[in-house]
Amino acid sequence: MTQCIEFETERLRLRQWREADRTPFAALNADPAVMAFFLATLARADSDAMAERIAAAIDERGWGLWAAEERASGVFIGFVGLGVPRADLPFSPCVEIGWRLARAHWGKGYALEAARASLCIGFERLGLSEVVSFTAAANLRSEAVMQRLGMRAEGVFEHPALPEGHALRTHKLYRLGRASWSTSSRNCGNTFDTFASR
Repeated sequence: MTQCIEFETERLRLRQWREADRTPFAALNADPAVMAFFLATLARADSDAMAERIAAAIDERGWGLWAAEERASGVFIGFVGLGVPRADLPFSPCVEIGWRLARAHWGKGYALEAARASLCIGFERLGLSEVVSFTAAANLRSEAVMQRLGMRAEGVFEHPALPEGHALRTHKLYRLGRASWSTSSRNCGNTFDTFASR
C-alpha cells in the first residue's frame, strides 16, 4: 500500500480528503470570487468529481493536493499541495504547487504557510528536482504567493485547456528548482508528518 503523506504546520493540517469535505468544497467552488480566474464556478457534481480525482491521486502516489484544515478548529478551508497537471502544457511533464481556499480564509497567510510546507515535502521527502506554479496573468494574488515562495518568473504561455482568445488563456509561469530551495534561508522545521501509511 502506498504511504499516504499527511502533515501539520503551525496552524494547519494537510491530509487526505474525507467525505465531509465535499460540502464546504462545493461551496468554495461555487463562489464567483474564488473562481474568478477559472472558466466558471463548479456545480456540485463537478466539485465532487474533482475531490474524488484529487483523493485518488493521493491514494496512488501518497501525495497530492491535500485537504487543508485549521488545526485549532478542524474546519476545512480548501486545498494546498502538489499535483501533476492534467493538461498537456508546454513545460510538461512537471509537478506543480497549487492552492484554492475558501474566501473566509483569505488574508491569513494560510496559502503561503501550507505551500512552503508542501515544498518541503516535495524537495526534502520526495526528492523533486523542480516545482512549477502558474496562474492566469491577471491573478495577482496568487502570483504574489509564488513570489513569496521564492519562485522565479519564467514568462507567459497560452493555457491549452482554455479557448483561443479567452481573457484567461494567457498564464504566467513560475519555477523553483531544488538547488535554489536548498540554498535559500527557508527550512522545514515547522513541518512534520503526523500520520503513517493508510
